[in-house]
Amino acid sequence: MPTRREVLKTTVLALGGMALGLSACSETKKSASNSSKTNQSQTMTHTLPELPYAPTALEPHISAKTFEFHYGKHHKAYVDNLNKLIAGTDLENKTLEEVVAASAKDASKVGIFNNAAQVWNHTFYWNSMKPNGGGEPTGKLMDKIKEDFGDFGKFKEEFKNAGVTQFGSGWAWLVLEGGKLKVTKTPNADMPLVHGQTPLLTMDVWEHAYYIDYQNRRPDYAQTFIDKLINWEFVAKNFEMAMK
Repeated sequence: MPTRREVLKTTVLALGGMALGLSACSETKKSASNSSKTNQSQTMTHTLPELPYAPTALEPHISAKTFEFHYGKHHKAYVDNLNKLIAGTDLENKTLEEVVAASAKDASKVGIFNNAAQVWNHTFYWNSMKPNGGGEPTGKLMDKIKEDFGDFGKFKEEFKNAGVTQFGSGWAWLVLEGGKLKVTKTPNADMPLVHGQTPLLTMDVWEHAYYIDYQNRRPDYAQTFIDKLINWEFVAKNFEMAMK
């Protein structure tokens, strides 16, 4: 019988593709120091992924100033911290999803998990939004939302409530679990991948995601995210991949 850790690792790696090529890693080859330079070793350097749009593209809903701090400082810090934490360890040559799988539920690697998960979560979040987003999904995704939530309005209510009621920092998610769509929320760096769920959409509700633009009005930020920012094409692609 596989151990719980083996099951977790398999789940995370299998679902890692839901990032649709968003993994914030680049592989660089470093030549060995011997004179023949015939031996090479490979190391994985995690890098800050490019935004899928300009920092001004989501204004007036999310300002360039928010991106300056949220993307340019917070997200970058997670990437930098992750590289420092895994340097010289057996995780140094692993992909982001492999690092998440290896560090999840391991108290001795909580710092590594927090930073790796936040790199993944933030990259997924940027792609969950687009300029002139919001509105309603179409096709099979909309049919599934109506089937599992009753109607689209009920999904919006549940998703907003998950974001607004997440105490402290965290995330609201639309996930697929056991063949059904559900709304969930996670604290801090926690993520659906390590709970056997397939993430389709996320909303960041850490204060640095909205405080510059909305101050303490998290409900207003959540409503704006739903009505004006969701990238339903991205969600639909994740849904399509998950259902295959």
